[in-house]
Amino acid sequence: MMLDRFYPVVGDADWVRRVLAAGARLVQLRMKHQDVEQQVVQARQARDLCAAAGATLVLNDFWELAITEGIGVVHLGQGDLVDADLAALHRAGIKVGLSTHDDDELDRALSARPDYVALGPIYPTTLKVMPWAPQGLDRIGIWKQRIGSVPLVAIGGITLDRVAPVLTAGADSVAVVTDVVKADDPEERIKAWVAATRAAA
Repeated sequence: MMLDRFYPVVGDADWVRRVLAAGARLVQLRMKHQDVEQQVVQARQARDLCAAAGATLVLNDFWELAITEGIGVVHLGQGDLVDADLAALHRAGIKVGLSTHDDDELDRALSARPDYVALGPIYPTTLKVMPWAPQGLDRIGIWKQRIGSVPLVAIGGITLDRVAPVLTAGADSVAVVTDVVKADDPEERIKAWVAATRAAA
């Protein structure tokens, strides 16, 4: 699976529209507070926006919704991996990305034959309380050696000035949440991210 180097993670379809308009070509929809009806509406809108833009949509957690709505990539955390029907996802042709934070989780992820692996948090993050210490740049290189040709996504506390070191360390893509959605001018920030990741490619 080929991943764009810039991988914004946003909470609704309006944010999907904004990041696409500013130049992103890969985006994850991570819905946390919508009810079931709104989840379907948001997923469909995001799917159609990405299709029109020639971009890749990744749906976080809701693997059954990805199957029913024809969304081609799902991202699962370790807890989601326990309950997800990976065989059904493979039959539907849906690619799967998996979160990892330690060696045991990486072993578990690799046994599921993921299409990409995410490692985090690379740096301290304010998004949520993490039980894991920041991974650091060295861990990126170690993970990349272990997973080989499987794309590696780095996430957690990554800012524009950290893009080059993260990619140089071995990450194939940089996932970003707070640095985009909390920016004073998100569109300009996204454009800066697109430029920075392209320059480092």
